Amino acid sequence: MESLEPIQEEAENSIEKNFAPNEKKKSLFNDIIEIIETMLITLFVVVLLISYLTRPVTVDGSSMVPTLQDQDRLVMLRLLYTPKQGDIVVVYNSNGHVLDSDGNVVNSGYGLNENIIKRVIATEGQKIDIRVDEGLVYVDDVALDEPYVNEAVRSNDGAFSYPMTVPEGYVFVMGDNRNHSTDSRSVFVGLVAKEDILGKAYFRLCNMETDGEKQHPVFDTIGFIG
Repeated sequence: MESLEPIQEEAENSIEKNFAPNEKKKSLFNDIIEIIETMLITLFVVVLLISYLTRPVTVDGSSMVPTLQDQDRLVMLRLLYTPKQGDIVVVYNSNGHVLDSDGNVVNSGYGLNENIIKRVIATEGQKIDIRVDEGLVYVDDVALDEPYVNEAVRSNDGAFSYPMTVPEGYVFVMGDNRNHSTDSRSVFVGLVAKEDILGKAYFRLCNMETDGEKQHPVFDTIGFIG
C-alpha cells in the first residue's frame, strides 16, 4: 500500500496541472465579460441622462444676432430649469399673452405657433420700461447694460404700455437683434408663460455653412453662450 501513495499524488498533481490553466482562462473570460457589461450599462445610463436632461436646438433666423447666428447648433438644458434674467431660452409660442384694462393676462388672439429663442429681460415681479427715445431698456428703474445687443432699441411694437410689471408666472423676452425680432413687445408673443419655456440654451456646438448644395459644420464658435 505504501508504494501506491506516490503514484496517487502524482496523478492528483497531474489533474491539477491539466485543469488549472482552463480555470484561469475561464476566470479571465468572465472578468472581461463583466467589464464589458459594466461599460455598456454605464454608457446606456449616460446616454439616457443626456437625452433626458438636454436637447439639440437649431437657430432659425437672425433675431439673436450677434450672440447667435442662423443655423447655429445648440444644446438646451431642459430639466429643473428656472428662468433667470439674462438667460437665453427656447420657448414654444402658441399664443401671445397681453394685459387687459384691469391688468389681467389674456390671450391676444395671435401666436407664431413655433419654437422661438430669445433672452429673458425681466421675470415675474420686475418692472420693465422700454424707452425708445433713449434706445434703452430699464428693469426696476435701472438701465440694463447690454453689450450683447446688435443696436439700440427703436421700437416697442405696441403690445404694452410702459412701464409695466411682469405678472406672476410669466417672463418678458427680447431678441438681441432688437430691431429685427418678434418678441414680448409684439402681440404675437407678448408675455411668456413659464410652462411654455422648453429650456435654457447654454452651449453652441457648431454653425452650419452652405457650400454649393451641401451643408457642413464649422466649429470655430464652439463653446458656452450667454
